[in-house]
Amino acid sequence: MTKESKIGYSPGDYGKKRLGAAAWAEINVKNWSRAPETKPQKQPKDGIFPCICFSRQIGVGALQIADLLSERMPFKVIDREILEFMAKEKDLTQKAVEYFDERYPGIMSELFTMLISEKTYLKSDYARQLAKTVTAMAGLEPTIFVGRGTHLILPRDKVLAVRFIAGREYRISRLSGLLGISWEQAESRIKIMDKEQKAFFNSVYQKDEANPDEFDMVINLRHLKDASKAVEIVACAFEQKFGSIA
Repeated sequence: MTKESKIGYSPGDYGKKRLGAAAWAEINVKNWSRAPETKPQKQPKDGIFPCICFSRQIGVGALQIADLLSERMPFKVIDREILEFMAKEKDLTQKAVEYFDERYPGIMSELFTMLISEKTYLKSDYARQLAKTVTAMAGLEPTIFVGRGTHLILPRDKVLAVRFIAGREYRISRLSGLLGISWEQAESRIKIMDKEQKAFFNSVYQKDEANPDEFDMVINLRHLKDASKAVEIVACAFEQKFGSIA
């Protein structure tokens, strides 16, 4: 159980039923254990598909936007819960890596060596395990990553990095409405989760805050309350950067 769930909220808590991380992993491990299927027609030469990485302030609704975007674009959504689960379960990550290696022999080793040499902040065992997980996932299919700083792991020329912000009052109001709790309770929970998020990035990436220079765009959802509009902006930006996905 994550710290967020212990205090009664987890990202994506907006009404849609989602597979838990363990169930998601079980389904995909079965797929990875089968004989490799035909490689995708638009197979990336270097093994990594162009992907979308969402960074967000807690409580803004980024996972809802990711889910809606995946309905518009044929991308799989990998959220923080799945990444955290995979990074802690080394056997599962190894199965993903082995499946990747079957499709692109020798490339994972080269990619991981390059990432570790270029991303000097990936020092801890956890950070390197997370990097291996994210790299393997990005090589299996086009993906929307939500959370865990994935834009800081993958090759920058393969990423559309989007930061979602909304301001503290907007986030408190949204959380209060989602959970049916008082403003004071929501404010307390946002404060706790903000501290946890900051501690994670400081520990894993040695960063105190998200620098706007890290992203292709920063979207303030306080001024763009309709999630579908954010979806269109991100989809358009992806096509402008990487071309049509059709």
